[in-house]
Amino acid sequence: MKESEAGVAVSIATEYVPVRRLLGRNPGPMTGPGTNSYLIGKQRLSLVDPGPRDEAQLQSFLEAIGDATLENILITHTHADHSPGALALHEATGARLIGLKAPDVAGHDKTFVPDRLFSDEDIVDCGEYKIQLIATPGHVSNHICFLLRDEQLLFTGDHVLQGTTPVILPPDGDMAAYLEALERLLTIPLKLLAPAHGDVMFQPYAEIEKLIAHRLNREQKVLAGLDSLGACSLDELVVTVYDDVSPQLIPWAKKTLMAHLIKLQQEGRVSEDNELWQAQQ
Repeated sequence: MKESEAGVAVSIATEYVPVRRLLGRNPGPMTGPGTNSYLIGKQRLSLVDPGPRDEAQLQSFLEAIGDATLENILITHTHADHSPGALALHEATGARLIGLKAPDVAGHDKTFVPDRLFSDEDIVDCGEYKIQLIATPGHVSNHICFLLRDEQLLFTGDHVLQGTTPVILPPDGDMAAYLEALERLLTIPLKLLAPAHGDVMFQPYAEIEKLIAHRLNREQKVLAGLDSLGACSLDELVVTVYDDVSPQLIPWAKKTLMAHLIKLQQEGRVSEDNELWQAQQ
């Protein structure tokens, strides 16, 4: 796949169903080069994750759509870098809004309202191709991956990222659910992973297994840190467990660390008292 510049449609190497990536105009520490949007199909199109509301990006979408018809806008989850552009695109094209409603917690885009109640394993039949919804909670509770079945191509949103790992965001995000959803992906026939941030991945199972191993290794660092420090606060523990990340990312690391601790607490392996955490012997 060619290098992308914002708003320019670049084809992905697929066999049967055309897929084009349009890079968003929102680079940053947590978004990398920007949010990837994906335009699927020849005449009956679907678009995955339009990203933030941005007039220039909207015009790029409309130019890429051209004389074809945009039938579906697919939202992996309702964070600000994924779904706010959906409403303007819907108003411009009449396309259906497909995804899960935003949970009632801070940090989600409440402007996204799906056309109907969608469920795990629902099929979107576009004639030219079919897309299956795969529920993948963990990063947040309403996260969905979309499987382009003819290509065995999975649009992973923030569930699987290229070159980095997603933040798990309790109380809505859930580490146990995240690991379970990753394990589920290993049972699905896959050839390509198309993430919301980063490049397409051509060894899907190796990437998923690497991500599972990374999370389990981090979990062991949590337990080792508690053994070393004894009863300690989240602020004390994070600098031990995440001694391999840059200081500016520590606030985000604390969120994922809390997700690890909640999982371990539910398993009876750690306990918390007055905001001090310790391992259970």
